[in-house]
Amino acid sequence: MDWESWQLRWDAQQEAYLPDREERFSAMIDAVEAACGPAPRLLDLAGGTGSITRRLLARLPRATSVVLDVDAALLTIARGSFGDDPRVQIRSADLATPAWRDQLAEPDGSFDAVLTATALHWLTPERLAGVYTEAAALLRPGGVLINADRMPDSGLDSLDATLVQFRARHTAETHSGTGSPWEQWWDDLRADPVLAGPTAERDARFAERAGDHHTESVMPSRWHVEALRSAGLTESGLVWRGLQDAAVLGRK
Repeated sequence: MDWESWQLRWDAQQEAYLPDREERFSAMIDAVEAACGPAPRLLDLAGGTGSITRRLLARLPRATSVVLDVDAALLTIARGSFGDDPRVQIRSADLATPAWRDQLAEPDGSFDAVLTATALHWLTPERLAGVYTEAAALLRPGGVLINADRMPDSGLDSLDATLVQFRARHTAETHSGTGSPWEQWWDDLRADPVLAGPTAERDARFAERAGDHHTESVMPSRWHVEALRSAGLTESGLVWRGLQDAAVLGRK
């Protein structure tokens, strides 16, 4: 399998919706390096194919990472991509319940950083606040938790719908006549003999919990800043913003 090709295809379909994706990744890793030094231990939360981990290791080769996700198809690509790299572990766990930490099997204070991007919006606000608390406990003193996702500024409510339409129009114009990059991605995985099985497992899981998955509970950045404080982190604030998207950081 050409795992690098699958990684590049994942990047391409994500960038169809997030043209500033690399910029947000860079800002997140800048913050980790500044706060935690050149050899951090990372939890790549809801990490999918390991996009954040790939960029972290390219920047900081002495770093180590645990990539955790529930999606069997994306984790298959992650396992193939990292192979026998001793710096990376792959774990399967579902953030929908606090039991995800049992699957992780890591004690409190295990990580310098917990990073996640464009993934936690499918949790309810109550469950997301719980994940913040559970992840914060895994941090060492001085460690950071960073979540990058759609987090509109509550001071710009009148502009919110306009910005949504602006980004959607840009995506549609860029991919006019080619269909949905997201749907095409999954169709390609279903057609691949190696990835068809894990993708069918993924489809079945999300079909069972269709009412919970992709709820799009978009909370303003101020809510995230306050939720990180409530999770027991002593500092919290934004480290990046691009229109309605932002990266919020909490430090222990």
